[in-house]
Amino acid sequence: MSACSIYDLICDIKDPEFPNTLQDLGVVSEEKVSVSNNIVTVYFKPTIPHCSLATMIGLCIQTKLHRELDSSYKIDVLIEPGSHEQDPNLSALVEECLAVPDY
Repeated sequence: MSACSIYDLICDIKDPEFPNTLQDLGVVSEEKVSVSNNIVTVYFKPTIPHCSLATMIGLCIQTKLHRELDSSYKIDVLIEPGSHEQDPNLSALVEECLAVPDY
């Protein structure tokens, strides 16, 4: 799976606040997607530094990729450093929201 293929999967996700795609708003870009050794990393940039829906955007990206990719891929969705007032906390929250406990 290439970075371009991953980008094609997420670029048409609709923004939760605006009637545009994440691509249209510049939230995701192909340059911020990488694939290495079955690890997919996506950095996204919220539309404004205090975007209240940044966590939801990250979850939308994560969910789409989890649905489209097989379980051999590890998926990391992170806020582009410096693009949000709470970027370290939000990146951790996205990961925490998707953590599935082992039973």
